[in-house]
Amino acid sequence: MVSLPLVLPDPGPEHGNVRLRELQTGDVAMLRDLSTDPYVPTIGSLPPGTDDDGALAWITRQHERAITGAGYTFGIVERTTDDATGVAGLSLAALAQGRAAAGYSVAPSARGRGLAAQALVALTGFAWSLPELHRIELYIEPWNTASLRTAGAAGYAREGVLRSHQEIGGRRVDMELWAAVRA
Repeated sequence: MVSLPLVLPDPGPEHGNVRLRELQTGDVAMLRDLSTDPYVPTIGSLPPGTDDDGALAWITRQHERAITGAGYTFGIVERTTDDATGVAGLSLAALAQGRAAAGYSVAPSARGRGLAAQALVALTGFAWSLPELHRIELYIEPWNTASLRTAGAAGYAREGVLRSHQEIGGRRVDMELWAAVRA
């Protein structure tokens, strides 16, 4: 059983050019950039076009997720500079069944460099440190080719399509299910 509150590892997990660390107030500019993506606010709780106060409130909510045991949220940072480039998280809602759901988003200004795949590899490595966890799932809309490439590059396997799986942006959407399982 994971003890509460959840403790983020220090130093954070690393892979390639990225490290995962606790979100900090200095990450506000990255979150403001991330909130300009029209899709990101539809799949999470970061408000569209957020301002500094909205970004700080979002960071506080992510810290509360660790306190309550709901999951981990990390900032994705460049290892050499500690500059924030995105976020990655692990939802533990189904941990009692040995499952977790992972997610990742890279700010528009940092895309196209493979940072999401590196972050997902680091997140997955960290996730396997939780002894209760046996399966990590990703839910990706079929049109999201960048995220599908990220999942494959990070070693996840496509398992199929969940038709009309959830509502995003006011409409029911299909989701591809990708997963990694503990060896």
